[in-house]
This record gives sequence, C-alpha cells and structure tokens, in this order.
Amino acid sequence: MNVAAAEQISELRGRFVGPDGEFTGRVRIDGEYIAEVESGASSGTDEELTWVPGFVDLHNHGGNLGAFPSGTLEECRQAADFHRAHGTTTLLASLVSGNRAELCEQAAILAQLAESGDIAGIHMEGPFVNAGKCGAQDPSRIVEGDPELFASVIDVAGGHLRAITFAPETAAVPELLDLCAHHNIIAGLGHTTADYELTASVIAQARERGVTVTATHLFNAMPPVHHREPGAVAALLNAAKAGEAYIELIADGVHLADGTVDMAYSGRAFAITDAMEAAGVSDGEYKLGHLRVQVTDGVARVDSGSIAGGTSTLAEQFARFARRHGLSEAVRFTSTTAARVLYDAGWHQAATLGEVGIGKRANLVGLDEQLRVRRVISAGRELSRED
Repeated sequence: MNVAAAEQISELRGRFVGPDGEFTGRVRIDGEYIAEVESGASSGTDEELTWVPGFVDLHNHGGNLGAFPSGTLEECRQAADFHRAHGTTTLLASLVSGNRAELCEQAAILAQLAESGDIAGIHMEGPFVNAGKCGAQDPSRIVEGDPELFASVIDVAGGHLRAITFAPETAAVPELLDLCAHHNIIAGLGHTTADYELTASVIAQARERGVTVTATHLFNAMPPVHHREPGAVAALLNAAKAGEAYIELIADGVHLADGTVDMAYSGRAFAITDAMEAAGVSDGEYKLGHLRVQVTDGVARVDSGSIAGGTSTLAEQFARFARRHGLSEAVRFTSTTAARVLYDAGWHQAATLGEVGIGKRANLVGLDEQLRVRRVISAGRELSRED
C-alpha cells in the first residue's frame, strides 16, 4: 500500500468519533484545518465509513524496509509514507544507540524530514541506557550519560529533537534534564534496572525543571514488578496516576498481553508501535541499527532472543484496543493522549491534533466496519492508496 498522490478535500460525511464521543454528520475542511462541524447532516458516499483523528506515534523506528536509525533520506521518507498510508499522520522518528558520528549523521537526515513535514520530530532512544536491559539496542554503542554528546545531537537536529530515552541510573542525569528543559525535550525513562526510589527521584527532578516525563515502552526492557521490589514500573505507574508522567504501551499483543495493557491503561497512557523496518513486509532477516533481526510470524527478535521492535501499525493497535474498550477510548489511546504529550513538552502545534472539531487539523482516518483503514486525510489532503 503506497502513498501515490494527495488531493485537497473540502468536505467529509459520515460517523465521526473523537475522544469524548461521536456524531453522525459532516465536516467542512478549509486548507489544512476543519472549518465547520455539523451534526445530523450526513448523506452521501462517505456514510459507510467511521472517521477518527489521525494516529499519533511517538516511538517508531521505521517500516516498509525504511529504517530511521540507519536509512538514507529516501528510505526514511519511505518509512514515514508507509505509516501515514496506514493512518499515522503524526510521527516521531526514533533513533537507536549509536556513537556521536552515527547519531549526528542520522539526526541531520531526519531533521530534513521534519522540515518538510514528513515527520513531527526525532526521538533519541539511547545511548544512555542500561546494557543489561538493552533489548534490541547494540551493547557496544551504549555509554553513560554524556551531556556533550546529547547537546551535539540537539544542535544537529535543528530544533526537531522532541524526545530522548535514558535509564534513570545513567550518569549526569541532572545535566541531561537541564538540556531537556532548555530545549523542550521529553524525558523518556526506560531500558533500565533502576529501583523504585531512584526512578521516583529522577521523575521528581524532571518535574522540578518542567520536563515532560514518559515511560519508554512500559514493562519492556525493565524488571517486572515484585511485591517487595516494585521497581521502575511501579514508580512510573504511580507517577502517571499522580499526573506526573505519561506511559507508552506497545499494545500489539506481542510485546504486552491485552490484560497487561488493560491493567496499565489510564488517561495518561498511549499506544506506540516501536515499529522497525520489517513493519508492513514479509518475514525474513532485517536490521535494527547495527543488529541483525529475524522476523518470524510477524515477531521480530535479535540473536539473543529479545523482541526487537515491533511490526504493527497504530491502526492495528487501534482496532485491537477498540474491540475491548470502544472507539472513543481507542481514539484517546492512539491519538489524543500522545498529542497532549507533545503539547505539554512545548510543541504547540499538537493542540490541533487528536480531536474532530473546528480549528483542529484535518488529519482523519476513514475506517470500515471491520476497523480497517480505507481512507486517510492528512492536513486536508487525501492520500491515494494502492492496495
């Protein structure tokens, strides 16, 4: 399925679902934004579709053979186009652990995609993580917290670095958080063995600086909760409950069981794909950064056996979640809350995302009765899709 063209749309009719409810009617689109919403006025060819806000993915390494951590500009654009064609109209392109030269080179490539509007920004996952919980991160590229390295990537990214993942136990955390505060960068905590107290302390330090905190793919690449050793998982869940953090969940049925997702879900939790270049293509051998990845039955693993990123789309996670919790909750989970994370971190354009209403960005996904993506409107333009 490829993005072939984009046609300006002036009006849509049908069933529209937002985070707080739904209506049947029409929306009028003026340029990139919704100009008018009218309930009860629906008639015409769009009626059989259910329209939801475009999906927002804050943790994504690629798809359709394009890898954000290592691809060329065209390969990275190919990955962004793939996810957009499946309804993800807002996306952070995620790096993996690398050395200074590798990270800066790739950040420069991704900054071009951000400038052109193909992505919303860059997520730097590593290299300041715990080698014992590296998952699909290359252990040889993992280093202690290095503010100078972080600052170098920030500089090359040209204002488009929106998030970093680091372990609470890494070195120089206060300095890393100072940089996050100065540049409006989300601090994602993950790939960690930190205990409850240390994790809670880092969250508090971040909040003191006004830094938005997320849990990087909660449960994955961190020790499980024990009733006497609650660890980072419990600290992050409690912070979310207190309104002091947000929670990433890979709700694909592979990284997390549905029951685990349902246990952790709240208004502070949002879905991510953690997708890698094998998303959207057949089983086989691929790469994530410098590591070889084998995909079998849609599950990606590195040689150690660890799950290596995802192969799902947010559209698939939306459908899976909606069947358990309904459409409005699924909109919150795959769009609205992630948009709020971006807004809280200072990217004010995100205020127009994640809802269907006047003044909101005309990012809309048309779903059939089986919740499959049939049409995608991005910034008021319809993407032509070839199945």
